[in-house]
Amino acid sequence: MLYSKENQESYLEPVFGSSAEDRDIPKYTLGKEPLEPRIAYRLVKDELLDEGSARQNLATFCQTYMEDEATKLMSETLEKNAIDKSEYPRTAELENRCVNIIADLWHAPKDQKFMGTSTIGSSEACMLGGMAMKFAWRKRAEKLGLDIYAQKPNLVISSGYQVCWEKFCVYWDIDMRIVPMDKDHMQLNTDQVLDYIDEYTIGVVGILGITYTGRYDDIYALNEKIEQYNSQTDYKVYIHVDAASGGFFTPFVEPDIIWDFRLKNVISINTSGHKYGLVYPGVGWVLWKDESYLPKELIFKVSYLGGEMPTMQINFSRSASHIIGQYYNFLRYGFEGYRSIHQKTSDVAQYLANAVEETGYFDIYNDGSHLPIVCYKLKDNINVNWTLYDLADRLQMRGWQVPAYPLPKNLENIVIQRYVCRADLGFNMAEEFIQDFKTSIEELNNAHILFHDTQKSGVHGFTH
Repeated sequence: MLYSKENQESYLEPVFGSSAEDRDIPKYTLGKEPLEPRIAYRLVKDELLDEGSARQNLATFCQTYMEDEATKLMSETLEKNAIDKSEYPRTAELENRCVNIIADLWHAPKDQKFMGTSTIGSSEACMLGGMAMKFAWRKRAEKLGLDIYAQKPNLVISSGYQVCWEKFCVYWDIDMRIVPMDKDHMQLNTDQVLDYIDEYTIGVVGILGITYTGRYDDIYALNEKIEQYNSQTDYKVYIHVDAASGGFFTPFVEPDIIWDFRLKNVISINTSGHKYGLVYPGVGWVLWKDESYLPKELIFKVSYLGGEMPTMQINFSRSASHIIGQYYNFLRYGFEGYRSIHQKTSDVAQYLANAVEETGYFDIYNDGSHLPIVCYKLKDNINVNWTLYDLADRLQMRGWQVPAYPLPKNLENIVIQRYVCRADLGFNMAEEFIQDFKTSIEELNNAHILFHDTQKSGVHGFTH
């Protein structure tokens, strides 16, 4: 390639000697002139410097590491549009393979015809699962002669729901019937769930991994309750499992837990590929046990770019790179690879829980023995002059992002702290965190002592 003298001078110009680094960059309107790529890259990169390290973010379930080969493959396929199935038939085939792999993982019955699709994440997947429940309920109710306009249809869920379900109920005009959690039931209280169900109930949501605490709803017990209800009425009710967190974890680490399509009344399940499916954000999946549970009016046949394609996503155009990343992981890890990664993550979570408990300051709410989430609160009788919010601030000074927050309604007076352990949190990194954790507690204790010593000595500030 030939360079003019002007181009050569521009290329040789030091990034931090450039005119772009000597003035305020355009922020809310377009700049007048283009910038050289390497300078634009550095300016944007530097804008992100003070966000902290994603690897130290213990607040998020979303993956913060993928192998170099996976990242390369995804970066090389960013331009593929997942919706263009006739234009990218091999990409469509990879998505189809992923759906089949997940259906097998969730024990879809061999004598039924499962259906499924990728989504942007679990929020879209939950919306699709919810819409299918609403449309299917409406058909059943009309056949039975119910006045479907006499009152709003309702959805039953525990107070540990993720906000996407509240969005669904608002967007699609559904009454959300919330089964409250309490100290004795830190997940869906299956003994109360039938009290919230009537002929206008479109379905019940069981959660395999509550966002607040990581605990599982007892889907098996819920299925028994729903079977009891259905045996006594023509107005059948079915279960959707929000397995955003547990759907790609439980089958590998605790395969004996029965929560999936093995249960008669579980008819649809969603999960996040970007959580324990080990893919960067964002990709999700939703599957139905049989095509009869997915109303046909939700599947659109679109004539697009010379071919006809079925689609049931809320979104349309999006990159297929995350679907390809998911298939890479399935191919790369296999069952044993996923199992070993998740077992290590579980071991690390339990190590962290034990280390937190050994300090003597905290009551453990979740010890990571199921989903690798560690939750705890300050003991009621502990004599300290700091809160979990103070501890979160101290940890953030060392780069660790650890949330502290109140539990849902009826438990909002309880403030907990939560660690989400992901695949890239190894034992050595966890040890470093615990060192910082203990040091932060010591500093908070000493800060209070130092403050009182200063007050007693009469030193309140600087003097001349």
